[in-house]
This record gives sequence, C-alpha cells and structure tokens, in this order.
Amino acid sequence: MFQVTNQIAQEGTYKNRYDVTLLVNGLPLVQIELKRRGLELKEAFKQINRYKRHSYWNNYGLFNFVQLFVISNGVDTKYFSNNPLQTLTFKQTFFWADRQNRNIKELTDFTTAFLNPDHLGKILAKYIVFNETHKILMVLRPYQFYAAEAIINQVKTSGDNAYIWHTTGSGKTLTSFKASQLLMDLPEVHKVVFVVDRKDLDYQTMKEFNSFKKDSVDVTDNTFSLVKQFSDDTKLILTTIQKLNNAISPGRYQSKMDHLQDKRIVFIFDECHRSQFGDTHKKITSFFNNSQLFGFTGTPIFADNAAKNDLGKRTTKDLFGECLHKYVITDAIRDQNVLKFSIEYIGRYKQKSNTFIDIEVEDIDTREVLDSSKRLEKITDYIIKYHDTKTKNREYSSIFAVSSIPNLITYYEHFQRKKAAGEHDLRVATIFTYGANEEDEEAQGLLPDNQLMAADALPVYKTSHTREKLDEFIEDYNAMYNTAFSTRDSKQFEGYFKDISKRLKEREKVGFKDEDRLDIILVVNMLLTGFDAKKVNTLYVDKNLRHHGLIQAFSRTNRILDEKKSQGEILSFRNLKKATDEAIALFSNKDAKEDILLPDYEVITEKFSEAFIDLLKIAPTVKSVDNLPSEEEELEFVQAFRALIRAKNVLTSFADFSWDDVPMDEQTFEDYKSKYLDLYEKAKGDHQKNKTSILDDVDFELELIHRDEVNVAYILKLLAGLKQAKGKNAAQQKKQILDMLAGDVELRSKRELIEKFIEEHLPKITDIDSIPDEFEQYWSDQRVLALGNLCEEENLDKAQFKSLIDAYIYNEHEPLRDEIFKCLDNRPSVLKAREIGERIINKMKVFVEVFVRGLGPSEK
Repeated sequence: MFQVTNQIAQEGTYKNRYDVTLLVNGLPLVQIELKRRGLELKEAFKQINRYKRHSYWNNYGLFNFVQLFVISNGVDTKYFSNNPLQTLTFKQTFFWADRQNRNIKELTDFTTAFLNPDHLGKILAKYIVFNETHKILMVLRPYQFYAAEAIINQVKTSGDNAYIWHTTGSGKTLTSFKASQLLMDLPEVHKVVFVVDRKDLDYQTMKEFNSFKKDSVDVTDNTFSLVKQFSDDTKLILTTIQKLNNAISPGRYQSKMDHLQDKRIVFIFDECHRSQFGDTHKKITSFFNNSQLFGFTGTPIFADNAAKNDLGKRTTKDLFGECLHKYVITDAIRDQNVLKFSIEYIGRYKQKSNTFIDIEVEDIDTREVLDSSKRLEKITDYIIKYHDTKTKNREYSSIFAVSSIPNLITYYEHFQRKKAAGEHDLRVATIFTYGANEEDEEAQGLLPDNQLMAADALPVYKTSHTREKLDEFIEDYNAMYNTAFSTRDSKQFEGYFKDISKRLKEREKVGFKDEDRLDIILVVNMLLTGFDAKKVNTLYVDKNLRHHGLIQAFSRTNRILDEKKSQGEILSFRNLKKATDEAIALFSNKDAKEDILLPDYEVITEKFSEAFIDLLKIAPTVKSVDNLPSEEEELEFVQAFRALIRAKNVLTSFADFSWDDVPMDEQTFEDYKSKYLDLYEKAKGDHQKNKTSILDDVDFELELIHRDEVNVAYILKLLAGLKQAKGKNAAQQKKQILDMLAGDVELRSKRELIEKFIEEHLPKITDIDSIPDEFEQYWSDQRVLALGNLCEEENLDKAQFKSLIDAYIYNEHEPLRDEIFKCLDNRPSVLKAREIGERIINKMKVFVEVFVRGLGPSEK
C-alpha cells in the first residue's frame, strides 16, 4: 500500500516540517525535499542533513526507516540512499535516466519515471543493497538497474550470450553482484558462476560480494574446492578462470563434473576484455552444453584494439554476442559518476639541459635516453617537488607506472637515496613480477593479460638479481610498517600484495590512521587494471600506454569520493597525447562498430567540406540566414548546419584537428551557430504561442553544441579580465565574451543586459575586486526595472504578479488565466481574454528565462 503525505512536523532539537513523505505499508520509506526554482539543488541536500541532525531521531526514530531521499528544485531532481551523516556527500546523489542514459531531471518527468508504484516498489525491494563493510545503504544507479534487468530478461527469454559495457569505475561489481543475486532466485538456473581472471581479484571480489551480503560467496582456495561447490547446493560460486579451466579439463575432476554438462549454468565474467581471448572460452562453451555467458567490461575489444593470437583477431562481440547495455566514459563523467581526468605532459626536449624542468618526454627512438639514470632522477625530483600539490598534502595516494623492472628499480633507489639524504619523507613502496613478453607489451602500449597471480605458481623473475632487489625493497616496507613479508613462498608474496592493496583501499575508511598511509606505489603492470581505491587520485606515467590499457590505467584515479577529490590527476613523462585522444575517442563513441574502422582524419575533413558547401548553397553568408524567404528554407538551413556540427564533432576528437584543414574558420562557424540558435529560439517561441511550425518537428541536437557550464563566477572572471585589458586586446576580449553569450543556449537571453553592464558600468568600476558586488546589484536593479516595465505595459498589480512569478518559479505550473486576470486593473472582454492571458504568460516566461535560469551558482 502506497500513501503520500506532506508537511509532517517533527520536533527534536528544532521543529522541522518535511515537504513530502511516501509511505509504503505505513512506513516512511521515501522522503522528498523540494526547493523553488532558481535555488541550488544542494540546498535541498543540506536541508535533509539538517533534518537528520535535528529531528529524524524523534518519535522512536520512525524516519530512520527512510531508504531513499529525493531532492528537487523543479529543474534538477536527484535521489540517494539514507546513510549516516558522516558518509553523506552530494557526490553520491544521482539523476535517474532512461535506457539510453538520458538524464530525467525535471521533477514531473522524474515522478512519472521513478516514483510510480511499480518502479519504486522494485527499487525498494530489489535494488538497494546494504554494504556490510562500510555499514551503508547503496542504491543502484539507472545504468546499473537497466543492466541487471537486461541480464535477468535475457536469461528468462533467451539462451544467447551477451555483454555489458559499463565504463571503468562506474560500479560494475555492484551491478554484477545484484544480477547474480537475482539470477540465483530463478528456478530455471542451476548455478551462477562469477569468474575473475586473477587470484587477487578473486579475493577482492569475494570481499566486495560479502560486503553486499554477508557470506554470499566462499572463495574457492583450489580446484578441488571449486569442484565440490559445483556438486553441492551452493548457488553462487566465485572462482578464477584458471581454476575453472582446471575443473573442466580432461583428467582428475572429469567424473565429478560430467553430470553438470546439461545443467542451466549462468557464467558472469568480470573484466571480460582480458581473460576471454584464449582457449578457455571455447573449452567452457564446449563443456557446458546449456551454459549462458555474460561479460562485463569497461573497455571492450573492438576491431581497432584487438590483439592477434593463435585463434586470430577476435572482438568482445565475437565472443559474447550483442551488447545489452552501454554506459561509456562520457556518460559517467557527465553524470559525475566518475571524475574527469586532468592530464599534464611534463617537460620538453633539448639536446643538453641543466634546468630542472627539461625532462625528455617527446617521441624518441633512443632507448638509451629514455632509460638513462639522469632522466629518471629528474623525474624523481619532479615528483618529490609536486607530489604534495597533486595529492592535496598527501590526503590521497598515487600510483607510478613505469616501463620496465630495471627502470622501476632505478626509480625506487633514487627515491630511497633522496629520502636518506633528507630531501623528502614520502612513503614509497613497490611490487612487481616478471612476464616473459613484457618488452613486447611495452612496445605495444597494452597491459598484459597474465598479471599477478593469474595462476597459483610463484612469480617468475628475469634474474636472481631482480628477486633479490624486490626482497630488499620489501624489507624497507617491513621496516616502515612493522610487517614481515618476503618472496620466499607464494603465501608470503600474496600477503605482501594484499597488505599494499588494503593500505591503499582502506584510506577512505573513517578512523584510518595516518601512520598506515602509503604515498606512492611503483609498478610496471600490477594494480593498473581491476584495482579500485578511492583514495588514489594521482597516476604518474613513464610508460607507453594505449587503447584499453591506457583507459584502464588512467581510471585508477577517477573514483568518486568527496568534494575535495575533483578530478583524477595524470602526470605523464611521455608524450601520450595522441594515444590518449585515440583511447578516449574509441571508448566514448557509443556507435563504435566492432567490425568497421573509424574513417581517417582526411575522410572526415572531406565530409566537413561537403557539408560546408551544402550550407553555402542555402545561406552564402551569415547575414543571408536572416533573409531566408520561408520556413522551408529555414528548415534546410537547420539540417545543413546540423550536418556540419556532426562532422565538426567527429573532427575535434582527432588530435590532429586544425581549422586550417577545413574551408571554414572557427569564427564563421560560431557566427552561423548563432543564427542556428536564433532559429531554435524562434521555434520555441512559436510553440509557446501555439503557432504551428515545421521547425517543431526538427531535432536541433543542442547537446552537440553544448559548452562546459558557464555560470556567474565564470562570467565575472571574464569581466575582470576585460577590465584589465587595454586597446585592441580589450576589444578582442569583449567580442569573445559576447560571442560566447550568443553561442550558449541558456545565456543568449542575457546577452543584452550583460553587454549593457560592460558598456555603462564596467568603465566606472575602479576596484576589480568589487566587480561581483557591482554586477549583483546591477542584476537585481535590472530585474526590478524589468518587472516594473512589464506590469506597467500590461496594467498589472506588481505585488500580485510577483507572487504569481514566485509560484511559477517554485512549481513550474503555469498560472491559470483567471489568476492572471486577478492581477489586472480591469478584467478583459471574453473576445480578448485568451490573447491577453497568453501574451502575459509568455512575457512572464521570458522574464524568468532572463533573470532566474541559466546563471548557475549565483542564482537568486
């Protein structure tokens, strides 16, 4: 039974009234906090925190039963789970979205999609997980929900395999756990087997699964234990791909496994881009006749990042079939479910350099230069100097990815020697193994598949010297943390790895002691895939990386944690610019075809040129757009310019892009874009006037020209720069500001007022620091003036009409015509009533558009 109530009053330290409460079977399970339009959404979040502090605990703590909070200012609406105050952060609030990852922000749309009883009941009953480790509730995000639902549906309706593409860091383990848990309850499924490709991930995933549900999995220590779990009533099995391979190979365990060949067993493969491209995949599908395989990956293998082996070049699609759901890196960064990367390329080339910053980083074939101890020492000095800046005074940890074990040894010894000399007090450690193909992997820039503990054997080292060095370095670690690890046997070495992992992972826990902190961990390949630690924010790179190897490594830094951790910091001591651009383009292009190569740069420039010629046929000059004779020609212009935008968006994903390569300069593009937006405004205005327009049916695809958030703070920064500029530079900056305003969907309506401030007020301001206060006063005065003019033009009672505007801003419900007429001195005649009512409502909307919306944090 679902019930809705509002304005429930609770008296604790202070008396609070809660906006809207949803009760399920009599319990308050969802609390909704609403703020008026124009206020920051964060205000609603803070209000919830105040309620939790002041009154939720009263009346026997009834409101502690709340599972979900919903916060909205009408324009933006988010949800989050109920957790202790010290664990609540605005970064853990989420937009709901549709299956295509389009956010549903408006309150009315969110209510329809999320708060309908069927959907809300499913979320409350199935898709909220209690994390045993951190003692917090975790509600699934929309893409996690859709992926889990898609897998359940696939198992119920089909026997086909499939895969999920969710970008690294977006919470695949929670998604796969929930999918596994729900699959276990299906009577047609005999067992669910979750497969990882490394023993360390076996342990890590077991901890995470058991944190979601206590004792949900018991990790299989060896192949015999795995075979036993296949034979008993264990519904969910967690194992490594190596032990699974042993279990189904002819020989020792065959008699105990044969009876399972026709059972309905669902396999879920974690990070399936790594482990599934050898013989094991074929052996699993051949042995289990009635199996169904699902792969999770953040970086699928496409035709352009596939490596060739004995079985040929194969893609994720070749092995797993269709992709059931995609959530790519651009989706995750847009939704703030992972952080953006801040990438710096450090240094420059000179044949001889004595200055601190001249670190060789550009493309170079001379291995001798790259591996020289002098270069490595300069990089060490650079890291020592800037580590505190990057990690916010060591509040976060870092990983240093190095090209080879010999270079790693040199780096580590530089750090230790400088520490002994008193040049730093950073806590530095290292861990590495040696793979026979490591040089080849370095040349390709990919990360090898056979990483730490892929099998149970001891790691292999190139020389006894290498192992002795590692033992020496582990002794330093033991002295630093009072431990007793070594490489003497696999358990000791495994314990060392787990201790490093724990030290990095548990920094986020409340009560973590600073003396247990690890500042820098030096690695060659380990920890660069599948390792999640939210308190790691920096990756130092002196190693070739590309494609999925690059994205995986970078993604160690971009886990969401708190307000302080605003981005993942990448400091590259090699020229990875092109590799980075290519990798991000590959893994953020939702329509990437597994079997078709992206067209060459030259092909895209030709398409752009063709689109530009088509545009000139319709509008030879920017001014000619104003003289298009009919809506049919305007529609042709919109479609032609939209094609140009699409070509330009593809071009700009190339590192080589330059406006010099196309027949149109950037300023002309921006000028045409202004006209494009003029037509968008016209279509929107016609729609508000109920005027039929063929432009109503065209998708302007505004997301293609949406720029980064421009708010009051940004505008004020530009104005301060303009105030300090002189002569031609000032004129140029002024033009750039006005062009920016004209090219932004939300700021266009404010251009005239901001231009007036620049012309009439900015010259009179003598103190640059006073610009924010002067602008705020100006904006307030203009708002009052505009409201007065509107009321005078339409003979409206100012106080009454302002109340109507405030109500509209708050709930976005257009006022009734009768409410408008109550503000008029004289009620209009029946014949004029509709026209006058609609005209006033449209003017009110324009007023709100100009003075309330689109100015970010400083909205009033």
